[in-house]
Amino acid sequence: MIKRSILATVLLVVLALESVSAQQDAQYTQYMFNTLAVNPAYAGSRGQLSIAALYRAQWVGLDGAPTTQTLNLHSPIRNSNLGYGVSIVNDEIGDGVVQETYIDATVSYTLKLAQDRKLSFGVKVGGNLLNLDFEKLRKIDDEVVETDNIDNKFSPNFGLGFYYHTNKFYFGLSAPNLLETDHFDSGNSSSDDVQFLSQDKVNLYAITGYVFDLNNDLKFKPALLTKIVDGAPLQVDLSANFMYNEKFTFGAAYRWDAAVSALAGFQISDQVMLGLAYDKETTELGGTQFNDGSFEVFLRFELVRAFEKLVSPRFF
Repeated sequence: MIKRSILATVLLVVLALESVSAQQDAQYTQYMFNTLAVNPAYAGSRGQLSIAALYRAQWVGLDGAPTTQTLNLHSPIRNSNLGYGVSIVNDEIGDGVVQETYIDATVSYTLKLAQDRKLSFGVKVGGNLLNLDFEKLRKIDDEVVETDNIDNKFSPNFGLGFYYHTNKFYFGLSAPNLLETDHFDSGNSSSDDVQFLSQDKVNLYAITGYVFDLNNDLKFKPALLTKIVDGAPLQVDLSANFMYNEKFTFGAAYRWDAAVSALAGFQISDQVMLGLAYDKETTELGGTQFNDGSFEVFLRFELVRAFEKLVSPRFF
């Protein structure tokens, strides 16, 4: 019987030590509720101050599996076409062996093309802090090279995006991080050999969605996210949610050649929304007895004005 600790060792070595040609941004199943994390032009589009937090635990049951926490805040600026936002994303692998924290500030500008049609352009600036603890890796695998830890290595970055939306449709293109960064350590020897750890590559996103009225109480909300990264497989996420009475959302999603998901959302009040998602891998990794799937919890709080909700409900 394969022990859990052996699988954890393999996972950490593969994720933290192997040469990787393209490192991807954090992955989300509830991307339709967490749009600011992938498109800076989304800032301010909901018409009021919006604060959202998301927690993702991937491959639950595998020791050292990735976890992601995000926190974002955005709002329009009163009596202007501008919006602003702040986004924090923390990725962790191996119980702290590898940790990256992204901190970004976002500004958007919105053109009102018609009464319910808007086109927004956004830019974000910031960077990420990388921590890599070789001492923890050596406790798992004593063949790990002797080298100094990487502590809070800062790499600046910036991103761009545009976002077109009406009351029932949206489409956006974005590149949240345009600067490519190599993370490596050449060790203490005089050799020219470089031990390559990871390379941040440009992630290109296309997102879209629509709201269909099935009857007075039921709406159908399909959404699509496509992510392109040089050197990595194409990622396509297709979701199909139903909304009942503008309070309860339920549906399913499929990540091409990777996972199937179940989603549920609860509009607890005009101000508070709770979202839940569960992923089951369709790859060989998903069939192991140590992988119980991936979980997401999403919570959003907004300063909703009652008259705005009546006149123009926001579905994304």
